[in-house]
Amino acid sequence: MVVDSIINALRNALGEGNFPLHEPRFTGNEQHYVQECIASTYVSSVGAYVDRFESELAAYTGARRAVAVVNGTAALQVALQLGGVKENDEVIIPALTFVATANAVQHLGAVPHFADSEEYTLGLDPRALRDWLKSVAEPAGDEYRNRQTGRRIKALVPMHTFGHPCDLEGLLAVAHDYRLNLVEDAAESLGSLYHGQHTGTFGLLGTVSFNGNKIITTGGGGAILTNDDRLADHAKHLTTTAKLPHRWDYEHDEVGYNFRMPNLNAALGCAQLEQLPEFLASKRRLMGRYQAAMKDIAEVRLMTEPSNSDSNYWLQTLVLVDAIADQRDGILQATNDAGLMTRPAWRLMHQLAPHQECPRAPLPVVESLAQRLINLPSSAGLA
Repeated sequence: MVVDSIINALRNALGEGNFPLHEPRFTGNEQHYVQECIASTYVSSVGAYVDRFESELAAYTGARRAVAVVNGTAALQVALQLGGVKENDEVIIPALTFVATANAVQHLGAVPHFADSEEYTLGLDPRALRDWLKSVAEPAGDEYRNRQTGRRIKALVPMHTFGHPCDLEGLLAVAHDYRLNLVEDAAESLGSLYHGQHTGTFGLLGTVSFNGNKIITTGGGGAILTNDDRLADHAKHLTTTAKLPHRWDYEHDEVGYNFRMPNLNAALGCAQLEQLPEFLASKRRLMGRYQAAMKDIAEVRLMTEPSNSDSNYWLQTLVLVDAIADQRDGILQATNDAGLMTRPAWRLMHQLAPHQECPRAPLPVVESLAQRLINLPSSAGLA
């Protein structure tokens, strides 16, 4: 049976024992930096580690600026706001994504507009999207509107699924032709490159996440990346309650958010960022183990990095062939019973109650993929 072959392959790659899906690894300066932060008494949103983390993150990704915030959802919400998204606008996002992508749009009073993905990258399919927009988008001055809803289509949000870069070149061309601001959801792809350039740095803005299950963690946290100093300054202002600098007075010149990353979290992030190259190397070694262990199982394939890309392999992913899609739940049940934590892909966004009435393109690829994707144990320490 296929399920027995998969379990045997996982044991060959991992050994005996119980293996969670993804757990953080703390083997560097985490305790030292956090203790130093506590000793300084600067544990909230002001402190040296916040500035250091932003500077080092910008240097690592190649972005001109990085603004650290409390989580990836907040980062994307603010990035979309800075990208001109307003209430009742439509924002094109993948139907195959974590719910935070859609939530960030809804938090602004805007409307998610779901599009299909490629099987090869798991990210938005620029060819299918272009075909869809030809049928549904109509020019309105220097913008485009959805002729079915009358709403402005303002932004495009590619998401790099499980750390694999999507076809940014094609999506940037679509964004240009339809006058859409491209804001990257790079929550899962820290350390991933597209044509040698870090994900999250191609659009007007990009966002990353440092949740506890990400490739590096700050406990909870995220960041906004941009090459535009004006946008970065505005992001920092908005996420710091829009308070104007003053020695003692409290003046706020617009509605802001209390979204700044605390110094304690940034201290953890600095230590994690130092270890990121080894985490990436370990995940690549783990991919090699999985490939060797599963090479003779004809009914499955492992999701590998797209061409012209370097993936961080955040979550190792098994793709079932169509013929055994109906066995997915049985495989999930058996592997979890064996202490090998596996997970399906997220429930597709248009299938969730808050988003069922949102506009959407035809979604044949993601509706197939959602029944065939299985995430495997992927912690950085496994290899």
